[in-house]
Amino acid sequence: MTIGIINAMHKEHEQLVALLADVNEVTHGRFSFTEGTLNGHRLVLMESGIGKVNAAVGAVELINHYQPDALINTGVAGGIDTSLGVMDVVAGSRVAYHDVDCGPESLPGQVQGLPLYYEADPKLLAAAQHLQAGTTRIHTGLICSGDQFITDRTQLDGIKQRFPEGLAVDMESGALAQVCHLYGIPFLSFRIISDTPGADNHFDQYLNFWGEMANRSFGVTEALLRAICC
Repeated sequence: MTIGIINAMHKEHEQLVALLADVNEVTHGRFSFTEGTLNGHRLVLMESGIGKVNAAVGAVELINHYQPDALINTGVAGGIDTSLGVMDVVAGSRVAYHDVDCGPESLPGQVQGLPLYYEADPKLLAAAQHLQAGTTRIHTGLICSGDQFITDRTQLDGIKQRFPEGLAVDMESGALAQVCHLYGIPFLSFRIISDTPGADNHFDQYLNFWGEMANRSFGVTEALLRAICC
């Protein structure tokens, strides 16, 4: 079994590389991949860069070179529901764009001719839901994606108006879900909440997460990968 894992930032990427055995760095053209094994399963990691285009290009390159059996997106996200706190986790049962508008013939968030919501692979989602993650709270629901770092209440209210069931917001999951839909690859977005946009201390939350909490919080990502690769 080959599992592709894409994350946006180096901070996220290096956490995952540390989990692998038999690590091998490979370059295909302009793109770099980290190959390794976990519990006898082949994992291929890619640090795509931030945003939808970077994520989509990275996913296509990984799929074309490695033909993965599944693709998982890991990393951090902003929590946009009052039920979430920093270090909680959202396993995206579905993903939608919050910044797409193709006009009156499509729903807000829908790329014309494609689904409004991209559904997670049921087996990957079940693995996330059944994790024994200690004190970490794991939520299941909608992740909203767009090319914006959401920082204030006005932006947050706009997203919640369109998608009141939204739990988290990020900049890559939508593009990755769309690529996997087009290529027929099972997909899951698994995001740790690093901050809660709209809070008075929002940016301090984000900085504090990376300063103090990141190492502890990524243990749940390790638990997910070990559950899938058992």
